[in-house]
Amino acid sequence: MRAVSYDSFANDNSRLRVGVVPDPKVGPGQVLIEVRAAGVNPVDWKVMAGGLDGMMDAVFPVVPGWDVAGVVRALGPDTPDFAPGDEVMSYARKDVIGAGTFAEYVTVSADHVARKPAALDWNQAGGLPLAGMTAQRALDRLDVGPADVLLVHAASGGVGSFAVQLGRDRGARVIGTASEANHAYLRELGAEPVVYGDGLAGRVRDLAADGVSAVADFAGGQLETTLSVLGPGGRHVSITESDVERHGGHWIWVRPDGAALARLAALADRGALGVEVAGTFPLDQVGAAFDASRGGHTRGKLVIIP
Repeated sequence: MRAVSYDSFANDNSRLRVGVVPDPKVGPGQVLIEVRAAGVNPVDWKVMAGGLDGMMDAVFPVVPGWDVAGVVRALGPDTPDFAPGDEVMSYARKDVIGAGTFAEYVTVSADHVARKPAALDWNQAGGLPLAGMTAQRALDRLDVGPADVLLVHAASGGVGSFAVQLGRDRGARVIGTASEANHAYLRELGAEPVVYGDGLAGRVRDLAADGVSAVADFAGGQLETTLSVLGPGGRHVSITESDVERHGGHWIWVRPDGAALARLAALADRGALGVEVAGTFPLDQVGAAFDASRGGHTRGKLVIIP
């Protein structure tokens, strides 16, 4: 099959290649998915740079990509959960970095697969799993509910835009940081936008004089601001900084979980969760997609189409 791969860690795109790699094997409890779309996440190029080498083993050549939406083409032994032809999606991270989703096919544990929501097209479904489940995990950890004022750092990005929608669906008041160019977008999602950068704490306090009750940091480098705007008993999480745990917060690392992903699919099908697709790229332009992601100003999701 055709796939993108790299044969060693690199801080740039110089090791990326498009070529033929062996077809994936389908073991017990696994499904073989024909890839229709695969979301790009910052972790993809951070992994390529060796950023998780101290945590996870890599088997080269590595096919990047942890998101997938596609069609089930084959089943491993004792896999009654799905059938060939099913339209599905998955956060397809495995225990070893190697066989990813920027390819024509990928095998995934059936436990990590959910049915594709009818309300989303392939590109939207391909961009949902990792970012959507990260936002979901963050708000679950914060136990966000109707009584909360939730501050979302980087609210117009891939994860942040999902957190805004999930927070609003749970009845919370949501304040979101973003550049002014994305303020109209945040209002459409139901958030009250504020400009990030110097003076952010004061701008948040102008909107919530008693402080906020929960903060989800999807940007990094926001701990000081977070602590300064939290009201008494406030909770906070971060996906970028483990240091938050020394200040009463929680460091979020989402797990593959088909049941949790199915919860997001149900929200999409009832119109409570949408996916903004910022751009699509073929396999031979994965490097360009990584460059766009590295820029840090993408609104919504970037998607690879094999």
